[in-house]
Amino acid sequence: MWYLCVFYHRLLDYRKPEFESLADLFGAFGDKRSSDFNTQDKVLQWRLPKHHHPDSPFHFVHLPSEDVARNIANRSILVKGIYELWGEGNDFEELEEAVKSYPDERKLPYLEYESTFKITVDSFGKVLSLQEQNERIQGLSYIPFKGRVNLKNPDHNFWLMETDENETNNGLPPVVKRRIFFGREIGGADRKLIPMYQLKTRNYLGPTAMDAEMAFLMANQAQAAPGKLVYDPFVGTGSILVSAAHFGAMTMGADIDIRVVRDGRGPDCNVWSNFKQYGLPMPIGLLRADNNLPPWRPGLKEVFDGIICDPPYGVRAGGRKSGGRKLLKGIVGPYTIPDDKRADHIPSTAAYTLVECVHDLLDLAARMLVMGGRLVFFYPVLREDGSVETHFPEHPCFKLVATSEQMLSSRYSRVLLTMVKTSLYTEELALAARIKHLEFRENHLKWLENGNLHSSVFSPADAESGDSKVSKESKLKYRGKYV
Repeated sequence: MWYLCVFYHRLLDYRKPEFESLADLFGAFGDKRSSDFNTQDKVLQWRLPKHHHPDSPFHFVHLPSEDVARNIANRSILVKGIYELWGEGNDFEELEEAVKSYPDERKLPYLEYESTFKITVDSFGKVLSLQEQNERIQGLSYIPFKGRVNLKNPDHNFWLMETDENETNNGLPPVVKRRIFFGREIGGADRKLIPMYQLKTRNYLGPTAMDAEMAFLMANQAQAAPGKLVYDPFVGTGSILVSAAHFGAMTMGADIDIRVVRDGRGPDCNVWSNFKQYGLPMPIGLLRADNNLPPWRPGLKEVFDGIICDPPYGVRAGGRKSGGRKLLKGIVGPYTIPDDKRADHIPSTAAYTLVECVHDLLDLAARMLVMGGRLVFFYPVLREDGSVETHFPEHPCFKLVATSEQMLSSRYSRVLLTMVKTSLYTEELALAARIKHLEFRENHLKWLENGNLHSSVFSPADAESGDSKVSKESKLKYRGKYV
């Protein structure tokens, strides 16, 4: 059945990928079987209302049942609501004709004497006064409502939504002709989660903590749910795992900095206290581990249902791996830690390039994810020549199912990649992945290989003002801004 889906007008590139991930989670594509991973084309049918731009918040989507639609709407972060559309038109006369022609067998069960209802008037591109809203509600007198009005807790919610004619570019998608929709609400997003989990109220916070809204989107892309185990190999202060735990998933994390995962800022200000703050189940484990030298025993495979992370790519924090410059160059041999220093010893580390970091992440996910498990991570993109094409990392065990771009500045953005494991991890595929990694390393943009992303995003303040003479004391100025 076709439903009207209304999105919040933000993070436009993330709307459909999140929706389709949740549709897959709630069974819109049938049962998940290993034989379907390569053959089943899991794509929803979408269409736009008449005269609407692709960036419009109004979309029609085909879903198998009302239960699937309700589950998606109630779980989503970017879906404002999903509605059973009773009618639409360019004016109220067309709307009335469409609503009257809608089948009675679908309308009458929601208009009975015993039921309560509420009508909400909403608009996009303009503001309606309270008087205008009341006039529009009174204009729906042709609908035979028999129940009582209940504004606080009605049995059925009805929405009258309209767009205004808008041919100028004022930050909203252009609408050539006015369109009015009327329908019954199936479900809607709980946006109370965002202020509840906002970072400024978080107990333990670091400089790279993931924004709450984005963390929930990543958890939805990874299909975090009760009974699933989600892992973050760059856990930091645990922002991503907090969102996964909110959706009922079991969580586990690792970080190379033992001071983060073990100590935090004291017994009442650490990763564990973040989960305690929201009354969430504690992680089953937090490891001090190096993603370049994974701690898993040989032969251990297919443990995690999802891996969600924000790899360190050198803008806010650079990646680190075990070893020091002398150790990596072979000047000194591997060292052992005396037993009396094991409690407070912090091993030396060396720079960890993004290309190497991503290869290790894909190899970890290929080995440790279950079949059909999801890998969700951010990847940086630099648009030096204005090009929108880029080369994303690949692995023979995975299928790339979604890419969502977030612009951070005029030249720099990050893309959320969602990959699904479609093949079992074998030594042959591991070798093929290594070859792909070498090709990726050779063909990728030079700034990424040489670690120049930081200097592309940051620039001396004097250079921004056009001064050709930049002193050595000039401080770096951040040119980007999160949406």
